[in-house]
Amino acid sequence: MAERVTHAHVTATVEAAAEDRPPKEVADFIRYCHRRRPSAWPELYDVMCGIAARREFRGWGPEQLSERGLTFSLEGMPRLTGWVRATLGPSSDAVDKNVHASSPA
Repeated sequence: MAERVTHAHVTATVEAAAEDRPPKEVADFIRYCHRRRPSAWPELYDVMCGIAARREFRGWGPEQLSERGLTFSLEGMPRLTGWVRATLGPSSDAVDKNVHASSPA
């Protein structure tokens, strides 16, 4: 039988991902996106997707970013939010506020 995932397990996974530091090139991409259009999460995610789709950062598309560990998949979202928080620091507090605001109580 499949192991049941509890809320505590999911929280622990997200916290571990938040401590992860992105590769320098990924951090550069995150800062580039935030400078192009300063916005809070999840709007910053949309900005990042658009910039990747148009290959505006160093000519890199989703494939090149994926090679560096950045994916836009739902499975990669905890790591991506952690990388945004680690890269932008205090200005990424909106990530937490918007994620918690959309969570069911």
